[in-house]
Amino acid sequence: MAAFLVRRVTAGVLTILVVTLVVFIMLRFSGDPAALLLPPDAAIEQIQALRERLGLNQPLAVQYWQFFSKAVQGDLGVSFRYKEPSLGLVLDHLPATLLLAGAALALAVVLGIPLGMIAAVRRQSWVDRTVQGLAALGQSAPVFWIGMMLILIFAVQLEWFPVSGRYTASSIILPASTLAIFNLGLLMRVVRSEVLDILGMDYVRTARAKGLHASRVLTQHVLRNSALGTVTIIGLQLGALLGGAVVTETVFAWPGLGRLTVDAIYIRDFPLVVAAVFVIAVMITGLNILVDISYAILDPRIRY
Repeated sequence: MAAFLVRRVTAGVLTILVVTLVVFIMLRFSGDPAALLLPPDAAIEQIQALRERLGLNQPLAVQYWQFFSKAVQGDLGVSFRYKEPSLGLVLDHLPATLLLAGAALALAVVLGIPLGMIAAVRRQSWVDRTVQGLAALGQSAPVFWIGMMLILIFAVQLEWFPVSGRYTASSIILPASTLAIFNLGLLMRVVRSEVLDILGMDYVRTARAKGLHASRVLTQHVLRNSALGTVTIIGLQLGALLGGAVVTETVFAWPGLGRLTVDAIYIRDFPLVVAAVFVIAVMITGLNILVDISYAILDPRIRY
């Protein structure tokens, strides 16, 4: 296990470095932030002076080395727009994104696992067809369209929830539901497939032949042995939720990391964008490592 962890952590660090390098280079080719930070009628001399003050007039290799040398010390630069440390801004907005992603994941798990199991047990019934239809609809509909439909129905027409922002406890319901729908559909399909495979195993038929109650067979035999694939999807989808929150936070004006990143991209706030991508990459890498470790806990036959 120790050697496996060393390899995974090393690979994770290299992945984070590559991601930040790619983002760093792509941002430099996206445009000149100095032209956006100054008024439209600013003179060329003012733009050149600002570029020099921000260090944007230096060669790309020099810029990246300066960024990297400071990053290893925990300094990801100062935001061009807010004039504050970029990492501090990202960490200030991160709790809102984690709350939204956690609520969406909880909703997907609470609904997806039972519905997937019911669809597998009632295979080829109207329940199974309904669950599969809902799963296909949830995975095919664009997130922004789902968000706008929920706003139109539940916020504008019924006036049950706020349209946008984070003002009351009910403000999270619509964005969390929007973010959860795609993952709910995926989780239902995976759970259904895993449970169908387990139901055909010999030990399940033996448990039934012994007279065990159907609920006990499902909880003690089927659910536990189908958990490996389910945990994999949940772990991977939590990372996807952090990335998918960008669209949802923009639609609902949710004050999280996703909306902050989109705004930073629009104004080409390079340090803030790189800091946001760095934090998200670290979190997703850590989640993937935790999912790998959980395999050995769920299935003792797995050894690293």
